[in-house]
Amino acid sequence: MGDPKEAGAEGPPAGAAARGGLSLLSQGEPEEPSAQGSALFLGGNEVKSRAVVKYSSAPPRTAFARLEEKTDLKLPPANWLRESAKLGPAGTTILGNSKKSKPFSSFGMAYDFIDSVGNDVDVVSDSENIKKLLKIPYSKSHVSMAVHRIGRTLLLDELDIQELFMRSSQTGDWTWLKEFYQRLIDQKWQRKKKSKEHWYQKAILSKFLYYSINGDGAAQPVPSTAEQQESSSSDQTNDSQGASWPAPFEMPSSVSEDPSASSQGSEPLEPSYIVGHVASAPKEQNLTTLFNDGEHSQGLKNDFVRNILWTFEDIHMLVGSNMPIFGGGRYPAVSLRLRDNNKPINVLTGIDYWLDNLICNVPELVMCFHVNGIVQKYEMIKTEEIPNLENSNFSTKVIKDIAQNILSFLKSNCTKEGHTYWLFKASGSDIVKLYDLTTLCEETEDKYQNPFTMPVAILLYKVACNMMMKKNQNKKHYGTIRTLLLNCLKLLDKSRHPQIIASANYMLSELFQLDEPKKEENSESPLNENSDESYSEEEEEMPDSDENGSYSTSSDPSDDSKAVAIIKSVGELSVPEKYKSIHQIRPSCAFPVCHDTEERCRLVLSYVLEGLKSVDSSIKKESDLPAADPSTPIPLKYEDESTRGDPEGPEKQMALFLDKMGSLQKGNYSSQSGMIPGSWQHKMKLQLILKSSKAYYVLSDAAMSLQKYGRALRYIKLALQSHDTYCCLCTNMLSEVLLFLSQYLTLCGDIQLMLAQNANNRAAHLEEFHYQTKEDQEILHSLHRESSCQGFAWATDLSTDLESQLSVSCKCYEAANEILQFSDLKSQNPEHYVQVLKRMGNIRNEIGVFYMNQAAALQSERVVSKSVSAAEQQLWKKSFSCFEKGIHNFESIEDATNAALLLCNTGRLMRICAQAHCGAGDEFKREFSPEEGLYYNKAIDYYLKALRSLGTRDIHPAVWDSVNWELSTTYFTMATLQQDYAPLSRKAQEQIEKEVSEAMMKSLKYCDVDSVSARQPLCQYRAATIHHRLASMYHSCLRNQVGDEHLRKQHRVLADLHYTKATKLFQLLKDAPCELLRVQLERVAFAEFQMTSQNSNVGKLKTLSGALDIMVRTEHAFQLIQKELVEEFGQPKSGDAAPAADASPSLNREEVMKLLSIFESRLSFLLLQSIKLLSSTKKKTSNNIEEDAVLKTNKHIYSQLLRATANKTATLLERINVIVHLLGQLATAGSAASSSAIQ
Repeated sequence: MGDPKEAGAEGPPAGAAARGGLSLLSQGEPEEPSAQGSALFLGGNEVKSRAVVKYSSAPPRTAFARLEEKTDLKLPPANWLRESAKLGPAGTTILGNSKKSKPFSSFGMAYDFIDSVGNDVDVVSDSENIKKLLKIPYSKSHVSMAVHRIGRTLLLDELDIQELFMRSSQTGDWTWLKEFYQRLIDQKWQRKKKSKEHWYQKAILSKFLYYSINGDGAAQPVPSTAEQQESSSSDQTNDSQGASWPAPFEMPSSVSEDPSASSQGSEPLEPSYIVGHVASAPKEQNLTTLFNDGEHSQGLKNDFVRNILWTFEDIHMLVGSNMPIFGGGRYPAVSLRLRDNNKPINVLTGIDYWLDNLICNVPELVMCFHVNGIVQKYEMIKTEEIPNLENSNFSTKVIKDIAQNILSFLKSNCTKEGHTYWLFKASGSDIVKLYDLTTLCEETEDKYQNPFTMPVAILLYKVACNMMMKKNQNKKHYGTIRTLLLNCLKLLDKSRHPQIIASANYMLSELFQLDEPKKEENSESPLNENSDESYSEEEEEMPDSDENGSYSTSSDPSDDSKAVAIIKSVGELSVPEKYKSIHQIRPSCAFPVCHDTEERCRLVLSYVLEGLKSVDSSIKKESDLPAADPSTPIPLKYEDESTRGDPEGPEKQMALFLDKMGSLQKGNYSSQSGMIPGSWQHKMKLQLILKSSKAYYVLSDAAMSLQKYGRALRYIKLALQSHDTYCCLCTNMLSEVLLFLSQYLTLCGDIQLMLAQNANNRAAHLEEFHYQTKEDQEILHSLHRESSCQGFAWATDLSTDLESQLSVSCKCYEAANEILQFSDLKSQNPEHYVQVLKRMGNIRNEIGVFYMNQAAALQSERVVSKSVSAAEQQLWKKSFSCFEKGIHNFESIEDATNAALLLCNTGRLMRICAQAHCGAGDEFKREFSPEEGLYYNKAIDYYLKALRSLGTRDIHPAVWDSVNWELSTTYFTMATLQQDYAPLSRKAQEQIEKEVSEAMMKSLKYCDVDSVSARQPLCQYRAATIHHRLASMYHSCLRNQVGDEHLRKQHRVLADLHYTKATKLFQLLKDAPCELLRVQLERVAFAEFQMTSQNSNVGKLKTLSGALDIMVRTEHAFQLIQKELVEEFGQPKSGDAAPAADASPSLNREEVMKLLSIFESRLSFLLLQSIKLLSSTKKKTSNNIEEDAVLKTNKHIYSQLLRATANKTATLLERINVIVHLLGQLATAGSAASSSAIQ
């Protein structure tokens, strides 16, 4: 193959870059410096080769001992098969006496270099298998290999059919494969024994290598007993090969269900890889290997002396090699070979030597020639000269093409991850076939008879674990990780591998971030990528049909219907690019897109459930359900009415719960299923239960935001039941888990509060609360295996009683707060602590308001004369206590606004207490009592505290205005009661008047009439009423007072001032015409009272004129009343008759009629007095034209008024129309008179 030509080496000097690239990932000594890469140029056809030693357990290289001529290799040396310091930890392996390659050797390497698997390595295999594949076109010998795919990586292992079928004959296993082999491939199969020549050559090679390291003792033969040792070692080798296959039914001893059942003394497995948050623990030590001692007995150990990352052209391979490497030639490293001088080197041997040196990066080959075991001579050959040796020349370019074609063929056809493929070429045949053993195995009765199932599943699992550990990139790989784990689960039998199944399901649940923020719809999420670049190859164009057909099933008799693919002739492998890899690995390993939180949580819970089932199935128990705990009552569906309203019940339950939380700090443990603390079941179940509690918490939170409070309570109940079970199993409570519990209880408190506030939809909430999915029931069943799940029953019952709901909500917050006191969580989580205290303050406010309203209801039902009941007083105390605690909560977190609101509510409670005392006496002898004064003053104190808490209006204008209004109202109410029910038996009239005046003025101070707001009309009305009341009080004082003229004058001025202010404010309001009318009438009465004390007609006329002017100004009030009546009757002003109608809801008709009658009488009286006075004045002075006009007008208006009042059939609207008309005339006359006077 290929023309032999002079070859030259061009590359880095030996050892130039070795130290920089040497990576020791396991125990063992580093290799001596060796060139990491070399480039060989052969006949102009460049073949690139680069090798990096990833791990070596070989000792430091020593120079080989050159044997003297005529040394007899049939005689064993003194050191044969003995350990030596020169051999190092690798033992005899390095000298070729190790067992042949184990069937799982590639898995051992893959476990050690998990980073490379599925990602940047194309092939993982023993160097012997690589050589065997690349020699297929040159060799007639049979090829039998198992091929597995993990991502872009292929794992190749020798599948020794002879060994397999010999085992099948002994145990009955593998019969399906034996039958298949005999039926389709070799009908007359029988075991072929190896020849004596084979064992002879093996023995002298071993002795030669031992001689080569002996040096000083090379000529010392051992006693003849060594010959027996030689034969026994050969037998041992042979026997050991038989034991290298695991039984397909067996689990590794370390993964057996009973940890004590280890048959080989291996320690029980401590799988820390399943403990803690796998996704959030990037440290490599948290992810230990799945097997300890058990893996060695299963053939899963990396037995190779060296693991090398070999890049041959564009193919990246992780290769295991045991080739002995020595020092002592022209280069620091040489390989040593023993050749029979009578047998020339053939192509197969040349390829063997060349590939070995390339893989191990050895630049020189030393050959020792012998005849019948007698050493003849040594010869040294450079690696790049090997393809040109006489009788063994070959083209390296062809070898490169073979490698690329075989890799493409395998990658195109070994497409299913987790499946075991069998590459087979019969001895002497040119046809290579590829079978899918997994599919063939599934057709048999027991699909788990494939011995590769377990190692492949473990490797899939480990690759997924490794990808999850890389926290910086694992988000974009989530689709890949999920696919790996799902493929792993497909391979495993639930009854045989519960540990891996549970762990894989837990990892699947960890892929879904429950608390991840909601993303924008348009944003590109890395989780939704359709493929993962490390798990996909570039799609190439489909090959032409003739190329594709060369390994597709056709009608050719050499084809096999069971084969996945066939290479019809090994010669095709030498054709450049004959085969192309057209299969895209994992074209869609997309991470499932969850449209909402509930869907994501449900997926998580489905994986958690599978994990829990797996754990539970592995725990041997007499029955599925544990026996009932005699100290725990069995929960029933009904609720005892007698205990429901008892406040002591939940109190005691919460106290027990807090005791339990405290005891967890000391490490108490109680499991009903009998799990051993520290076992994998215990650790895994803890993690799964914690995950389920988180998922239910997120579901509850989502339901809460949708206002589905019954559903939210059901989910938080499941979350707390999960947490209760976790507490029962946990031996050492982590602070993080306590924080979760505090959050769960906080949410539970929120839900109970919302249920209390939405009592009108209770039936729907109740239905949602009692509904349960099958999945939830099964998870709960698993929880009940460990605990009664009643630890939080006090918090999650759906009560129909408002008081108990509020009480439970409060207890939830209190418990959440208590938990934060453990382990200094308060200072570590200040935001959550503030939220809990805010909620505690809020719920205490709610409960305080509830009790306050109950007290107010009792008060309204009470008979007026009856004294305050004990029940009312009890409710006041409860309400006050709640407000006080709530204020303390808000003050402790410096929440001034909410503290002010609670102080405001406390003020309101004090006013209710005052009102209760006001109705306690006889109504006829009613006086403002000292108790009322005491409570009103307390209320005022709380309102003032609220204002002090706020500081300024800027902090919260709405709350500030509200507190000011309440304070104004309190002063006003107190002043009104003192004015209406003056305590004359205890205080003098003057003192009462002074107190009333002070209280009214303070009320005015806190009544903001200027700020534009929704409350402005109320403030204006309040201020107008205060001025009216003060004016009335001073008016009354003036009427009743005799003597002190200065005081009388002061009262007159104050009365007039307040009447004027009251009138102005009432005129601003459109809905208080009656009040305006009343004030104006009182002003008229005040003028009349002043007139009685006047003696001169001029003074009287002036006062009368002023009074009539006040009357004219009432026109605005009558117009407002007129407008309302017109709107009420729905008719125009000119209507002749108005039908009788009921009183308007906004207008008190009786009040209007009463005021109208008074107004008519007062107007009539004033007009009459005016006419009399003007008439008497006219007799004395006849030349006053102005007075004549006024007199004439007054007479005319007076006559009209008399006629109108005489008409008893006139409606209210007609009477008002008349008054408005007359007032208009009076106003016109007044303005005309004043204008003429000016002229």
